[in-house]
Amino acid sequence: MFVRSSSRFFLKRAPVFPLLAVLGCASGQPHVQAGAAPAEARPMKQTADLSALKAELVARHGEAQRARIERGVDQVAVLWRAEDGDLAAFVREYFIADEKQLEATLARLETAFEQLDGHLNEISRELRRPTDLDLGPLLPVDPLLAAYDPGAHTTEDLFQAKVGFVALLNFPLTTLAERMEKGPGYTRRQWAEARLTGRFSRRVPAEVRQASTRATADADLYIAEYNIWMHHLVDEQGRRPFPKGMRLISHWNLRDELKSRYADPEGVAKQRMIIKVMERIVTQTIPAAVIDNPWVDWNPFTNEVKAAPAGELESDAPQRPVVLDGKREDDVRYTKLLAQFHAARREDPYVPVAPTAIARSFELGRELPEARVKALLEQVLTSPLVPQVAKLIEQRLGRKLEPQDLWYAGFRANAKLPEAELDKLTRQRYPTAEAFAKDLPRILQGLGFSKEKAAFLSEHIRVDSSRGAGHAMPSLRRGDFPRLRTRVGPSGMDYKGYNIAVHELGHNVEQVFSLYEVDHTLLAGVPNNAFTEALAFVFQARDLELLGQAKPDAARERERVLNDFWQTWEIAGVALVDIAVWHWMYEHPDATPAQLREAVVRIAQETWDRYYAPVLGGQGTPLLGIYSHMISYPLYLTDYPLGHLIAFQIEEHLHKAGKLGAEFERMASQGALTPDVWMTNATGAPVSAEPLLRATEAALLGR
Repeated sequence: MFVRSSSRFFLKRAPVFPLLAVLGCASGQPHVQAGAAPAEARPMKQTADLSALKAELVARHGEAQRARIERGVDQVAVLWRAEDGDLAAFVREYFIADEKQLEATLARLETAFEQLDGHLNEISRELRRPTDLDLGPLLPVDPLLAAYDPGAHTTEDLFQAKVGFVALLNFPLTTLAERMEKGPGYTRRQWAEARLTGRFSRRVPAEVRQASTRATADADLYIAEYNIWMHHLVDEQGRRPFPKGMRLISHWNLRDELKSRYADPEGVAKQRMIIKVMERIVTQTIPAAVIDNPWVDWNPFTNEVKAAPAGELESDAPQRPVVLDGKREDDVRYTKLLAQFHAARREDPYVPVAPTAIARSFELGRELPEARVKALLEQVLTSPLVPQVAKLIEQRLGRKLEPQDLWYAGFRANAKLPEAELDKLTRQRYPTAEAFAKDLPRILQGLGFSKEKAAFLSEHIRVDSSRGAGHAMPSLRRGDFPRLRTRVGPSGMDYKGYNIAVHELGHNVEQVFSLYEVDHTLLAGVPNNAFTEALAFVFQARDLELLGQAKPDAARERERVLNDFWQTWEIAGVALVDIAVWHWMYEHPDATPAQLREAVVRIAQETWDRYYAPVLGGQGTPLLGIYSHMISYPLYLTDYPLGHLIAFQIEEHLHKAGKLGAEFERMASQGALTPDVWMTNATGAPVSAEPLLRATEAALLGR
């Protein structure tokens, strides 16, 4: 469940080519490997006298233009190269002093970039269509098409065409510190100018961008096809706890299946089996033969592999050679992660203000410093409320907590509803993706949108059956449509697929509002992925209400708060593992896949032992390394705990306002401001963990 964009770090509403919409500093981040930057990464040594050039322009245009001239010339000079020609001649010709012409230029660039971004995004989406959607077996050429980035050359083309330099010469390129300090007082035009120039804050060669696209597409396909056939998991007595036909993708469906078993009398045994499967995936001790293979049986506890008896085979299972040697999967998982790292590292020399993927993720992508984000996560992880909530869970379960209770789902409204009943309901209602699409107007009205607004949104969203777990793909121009993707099996959409679909619908509705209702399309989107995740969580929390299976009341509200707290606690540690792994890779840039595997396992174990073992036991489990995002969507995982914190603040405001539809629209229509400015406008306070902690304490007292 995530937002998919072709951009390098999935920056929300970023152009398909990985241009950054912001500029910041990278203090406290690891240094790139020693050595001079490539020649093309270094600006040309200026032979022109920039001081004289600035003085000449001031004399021509007046003293009132001095600050703009000095800043603009410096911004151009940083990225100008010898092959770009005569800098002084360019500056003399393209500096704009007239305010009306300046405003017209901003509007012209805004219109042009909406079309450029939008159509490149559509091309990229179409090239990825066979790998993203459940359209049958892949052709050998399909992964190659998915790895092609049609916008890889666009940034450099715009610099060579001098368009990027026109923007840098005439509009301010702000730092993160400037936006954090002055952003609350910016006009909408000032925000649009900041996002325009942010597109041209760096100049990365096309081949470097293309390498990133290839690495991401390759890892994404690996994850999309990483399925476990659950009926073929056997215990030491030869029992098969799971039904025929259950094919679960790692990690999303494995985790959700585990969650669903709290209402099952035999659920603990099934959960323990899933945990063992997860641990084997992380440690790469899983036999290669059992991955997406319904022709073999596997005991994950002993790691024994056998041919499946004929009577236990699924009738529609794809034929695969039966391999019984039990050889573990090669370190493919970590080979894919290293490929992502090496692709990102090639970009490092071209972004001196943020010379690591970690810095770009926090300072440029989230516009929140890493230290502040980690402090928010640790505030939740070390909260004294954790053992109190854990004690409540123990009382409900009637046993000591175990590692699987990291995903305890008993606070959710569906905790007491058998998964099989929910599956039956959703499969009947949604036999196809088209059926879900036809029901969108009713769903949206059920969420509080007017009939007219629900119709408008439904007309602007397309629903597809996903090859992977599911995702939301935005449109980047008005006239195109965002895509909602979720898994729909041959017998229809099960509850897991429905739950994901409602989450992705939250993304899509935000995407429609934040494109069609912003006053400047340069501001289309939200501050970062955590915000779009937060808005999607708001929808997802109401999935059972939309099925007619739950009604809001005070008791359920307390349960919702406790569920939000436990989910945030769970994913906060996963995010810290993801961050720590990237720091380790920068500290060990020549590591082998085997060495990276050992490091990930160790980091996951140490994080577990510090924050989770005192509550859940399971000393030394590598469970926190199971999340697939770590492999295919680098440094994305932090957006989930941030998203939970932001979602809680939004929910708190919605409960006071009492108008989900109208307030959701108002919030999403602000555009891509900085996080604290957006949140203050939306709810009256900056991003914080305090609302969730306060509400959790109150929920414990009121239970």
